Amino acid sequence: MRANEETEEQELSMTVTIRPADKRDVEALAELIEEIERFYGSTDIQPLEERRTQVEEALFGSPPLASALVVEDAAGELVGLAAYSFLWPAAGSSHSLFLKELYVRDTLRRQGVGSRLMNELRALAAARPGCSRVEWMTDRDNPHARAFYRTLGFTEFDGKIVYRVDAGAV
Repeated sequence: MRANEETEEQELSMTVTIRPADKRDVEALAELIEEIERFYGSTDIQPLEERRTQVEEALFGSPPLASALVVEDAAGELVGLAAYSFLWPAAGSSHSLFLKELYVRDTLRRQGVGSRLMNELRALAAARPGCSRVEWMTDRDNPHARAFYRTLGFTEFDGKIVYRVDAGAV
């Protein structure tokens, strides 16, 4: 990357704010989730009210099921998120920060925003006593995400196989 491209990238990533999600973000997060679903190719999207309810329960229920960092642009619009939870156990008796979703609107990709989100997540994990690592997954058929993580210096871990079953399946 040339020096002037790097400077432009840094300036663009500075026009956004990364902060913890709060209750005023529920509507915008529910809308952003539709965008994420469509990004992954889904055409069967839940109604907005269902998404709103699920966001509120997940992030602000008692107890919350997850946490999220949001990316807010200069106009105050949410343009990205990092949804995560702490899982136990990780190594030994420690726990880990598990990143479930990292998403930045396409208009802001390749401008340093995703990198800033990853740095914020690493800082959250490092600041939490007993948290030994940050973990996440990406699809094997998502070369852009895999390349993004490689540019940050992360290597793929080849030791696990992911299983999934729908909650209603018996």
